[in-house]
Amino acid sequence: MRVVIQRVKKASVEVEKKIVSEINNGMLILLGIEAEDTQEDINWLTRKTANLRIFSDENDAMNLSVIDTKGDIIVVSQFTLHASTKKGNRPSFIKAARPDIAVPLYESFVLQLEKEIGKKIQTGVFGAMMDISLINDGPVTINIDSKNKE
Repeated sequence: MRVVIQRVKKASVEVEKKIVSEINNGMLILLGIEAEDTQEDINWLTRKTANLRIFSDENDAMNLSVIDTKGDIIVVSQFTLHASTKKGNRPSFIKAARPDIAVPLYESFVLQLEKEIGKKIQTGVFGAMMDISLINDGPVTINIDSKNKE
């Protein structure tokens, strides 16, 4: 399971010209799911994400988490995070989980992250063509992979 976390001043998700999610000050999380991912990956990744200290404190040091700042979160499913570009110029997405596996894991990730931060999380629409708008704060962008815990 992979995430790309972007610290944002503002973010929104639009589907068919309708805004389905919108936040100020928080995180936009792009979530990629593999068929081998489990609840263990979800637990580790949501705990890491919720407690990630990427927000500035009073000394302008990245010392606060989204919990500390009472920030908001949007989670968007993005199978392309598991693209393989090893052969040729057309990416392969063979490692990305199919919807029958990915949807329950995506929903579980969102529910577990809500428990971790103690508030409702907004989402994109799984499998839809989405337009994502954001103002990246910093910019701060962090990649985390539950299979490569660095």
